[in-house]
Amino acid sequence: MLLFTIVILVSLIIDQIIKFFVENNMYGKSIDIVENIFSLTYVQNRGAAWGIFSGNDWILKIFAPILIIVVIIFVYRICKTKLEFIFGGLIVGGAIGNLLDRIIRGYVVDFLDFKIFSYDFPVFNIADTFIVVGIILLIIDSFIKRSE
Repeated sequence: MLLFTIVILVSLIIDQIIKFFVENNMYGKSIDIVENIFSLTYVQNRGAAWGIFSGNDWILKIFAPILIIVVIIFVYRICKTKLEFIFGGLIVGGAIGNLLDRIIRGYVVDFLDFKIFSYDFPVFNIADTFIVVGIILLIIDSFIKRSE
């Protein structure tokens, strides 16, 4: 349980420090890291992925805390290994990071911009990465346990 809390705090701190740096140094900018593949592009996301719910962020401000509580309950009831607590902590830490942005800033700071996809892939952030990686790793972990 302590590990779960530590992972939440560390992922939240990393997320907020990077967003603070991006917001204060990249406003309105895009910096190519690998030309035509990856850039750091400052975006104020007032919705969710692909801008859904844009202009209706109240839905996200209500739904996110409920989802965070559900994940915390899931972790405490279902997770048993250190890895599961780490994966769950990444999900919760990322979700809290984006919720804090919505509450404090009124939008989520996004900046990771991959251009290698043939469709319009959204700019995202570290918190989104924590959430997705945590979910994928929990799914992989559950498949591994089923096969044992």
